[in-house]
Amino acid sequence: MSTDRRKFLKHLGTSVLLTSASLNSWAAKEEHETRILKAEKRVSPNDKVRIATIGMGIMGFADTKAALTVPGVELVGVCDLYKGRLAHAKEVYGQNLFTTMDHREILERKDIDAVIIATSDNWHSQIAIDAMHKGKAVYSEKPMVHKISQGLEEIRVQKATKAVFQVGSQRVSSIAYRKAKEMYEAGAIGKINSIEASFNRQSALGAWQYTIPTDANLQNVDWARYQANADVKHDFDAKRFFRWRNYREYGTGVAGDLFVHLLSGIHFITGSKGPESIYSIGDLVYWKDGRNVPDTMSAVIHYGDTKEHPAFQVLLRVNFISGEGDHGTTKIVGSEGVIDLNDEEAFTIRKNKMPEAPGIGGWDSFGTFTQAEQKKLMDAYNARWTKAQQETPSFDPIVYRAPEGYNASNDHFANFFDAIRTGKPVVEDAVFGFRAAAPALACNDSYFQNKVIKWDAENMRIV
Repeated sequence: MSTDRRKFLKHLGTSVLLTSASLNSWAAKEEHETRILKAEKRVSPNDKVRIATIGMGIMGFADTKAALTVPGVELVGVCDLYKGRLAHAKEVYGQNLFTTMDHREILERKDIDAVIIATSDNWHSQIAIDAMHKGKAVYSEKPMVHKISQGLEEIRVQKATKAVFQVGSQRVSSIAYRKAKEMYEAGAIGKINSIEASFNRQSALGAWQYTIPTDANLQNVDWARYQANADVKHDFDAKRFFRWRNYREYGTGVAGDLFVHLLSGIHFITGSKGPESIYSIGDLVYWKDGRNVPDTMSAVIHYGDTKEHPAFQVLLRVNFISGEGDHGTTKIVGSEGVIDLNDEEAFTIRKNKMPEAPGIGGWDSFGTFTQAEQKKLMDAYNARWTKAQQETPSFDPIVYRAPEGYNASNDHFANFFDAIRTGKPVVEDAVFGFRAAAPALACNDSYFQNKVIKWDAENMRIV
């Protein structure tokens, strides 16, 4: 690496932060090259990590694929409550793959070091606790709990067992989010005061109307086990199984599925432990297919003044029938600029700063005074403020983009397995995961109970 490049990288986030027009070349590539070098490192047989995935739906297959991009990781078995997915797992990963419809058989195997939990939300916490008690490392899909009341017990078990536990909100490992955090902490946008974050979608699949197989029946689905922990039991319904995100009994709606991603990124960048109060509204305006959760939801969340950050407010929104199309963004607004994160691979910083002089004329009462009074005021203004002080500063936008083909999920799993092998802390532990999940789930509580939810972020309890 050249000396000039080393100096450039060393000063990223300080002097370069406020002057560079683009950071998409060296900065992103440098981190990407570091990951490639780690990936190419030889892995000894003793460093091999044997995994199993519990829940082979959309996220189960996606997580398994991402996990296997990490060298030295071997898939031993999978579990699912639909036989067709077990058969497909063998098609993809080989006929010798161990498959079962009972997750407890996975946990009893001595040749499995870690499990990926990608079931419906209602099983995340119990399976994670069972796995940690069995000595397994756990990668739990978000949200790590189905109910806020489950969080502290899961944290207690993790601390008691000392199991490696990571939550699957991949933007916490994104190189773009790490760089945005660095720039935020360097003062790129001044003092934070508000955040706007959203996910918009405009498709049936985006609204969770997933395809249902023709052999969806009681012979091929373990319906009893699926709803064993539900407060209200229902007769077999293929929609409730294959489109579980649409039902409170098994999923957590747009809040637990999407707000939690937004809050994870917000907490990561700001260093926040969580908000003080949460209020949400929503409606079921379009996808009236039997679901019992809203397809549009907005939440206003207040973060108080803490040692980690000044007070700010967050506006979250999900719209499953948005004319804007599939689009998501997180805009972190400060007194001198905005960090606009378009996705997990890129962001733009747009800076705006007020001139030192307060201004005079234009949309102002100045023009309503007599000409003599206007001249007197203008002479005094120009005597007080120089021309430079009266001008609004101008800044070029700062752009950061990860290398083409970069995938934050791959990095998230690399961090998880690195923690297993080295004992280093994970990037998203149970405490961080719960502090993001609880306010997201509180949005559901606020919506269904029509009230403001007060949250003690430090002690992780509803007030």
